[in-house]
Amino acid sequence: MIDKSELILIDQQIKTWLKEDRQLILNELNSQLTVHTKNSRKDLVTNVDKQSEQFLVNKIRSLGPNNRILGEEGLGDSVKDTAGRVWIVDPIDGTMNFVKQHEHFAVMIGLYDDGQPVLGYILDVMKNQLISGGPQIGITENGNPISAPDNTGLRDGLIGLSGPLLIRNDHQMLTIGEEALGVRIYGSAGIDILAVLTGELIGYISYLRPWDFGAGKVLADTIGLSFTTIDGQPLGMLSSGIVLIATKSAHKDILTIVSQ
Repeated sequence: MIDKSELILIDQQIKTWLKEDRQLILNELNSQLTVHTKNSRKDLVTNVDKQSEQFLVNKIRSLGPNNRILGEEGLGDSVKDTAGRVWIVDPIDGTMNFVKQHEHFAVMIGLYDDGQPVLGYILDVMKNQLISGGPQIGITENGNPISAPDNTGLRDGLIGLSGPLLIRNDHQMLTIGEEALGVRIYGSAGIDILAVLTGELIGYISYLRPWDFGAGKVLADTIGLSFTTIDGQPLGMLSSGIVLIATKSAHKDILTIVSQ
């Protein structure tokens, strides 16, 4: 376990990195972006994604050789296990939004020690809203402590859903959406998870990879939210699949629907 005094120092460093990284992204936002596709025409990567990841990788490397990095754009390490200190980095979560809207995208950083959540950071770049912290130091929003959102059930709240999952009605998504007060689709895991952490949404369901949920799981675990696979199983930190984050009450409601 990382000593609390060291954690506080690392926390301060990461917040400084994120301020610098945000400015880097904003400086490039109105420039001529270089946009490529990855797995499909809807899966984009830009020169700014890579610049942001390289910036963060370089900063993490400065902390010493015992820090391994799993980054979405592959500029870190080949991480096959969770031994030691593992950083999970998403340099721009919501790249399609970044390219097409210049809005609704996030930078995310998660730190794990021997598989245990240590620190998490989700920065809404355009709003300059940062939720950060971890089990030993608590959670803050732009430096102000926050507590767990109300334990609202599915029927009384808004739910964030993945568009493709909803269209295909995977795992009873249409029923889940109909049971909730309404559905919201933001197109960025980071933005959706921020909304759950602050109580704007009672839950979020999407197909996620480690860099999509690494930071969010630290924060959700710390604040008492449920964060599991869609069938309620523990979430492997290096796995990919359909993920459910929700209040405990909404989590129970959703699992009941999924199991039908």
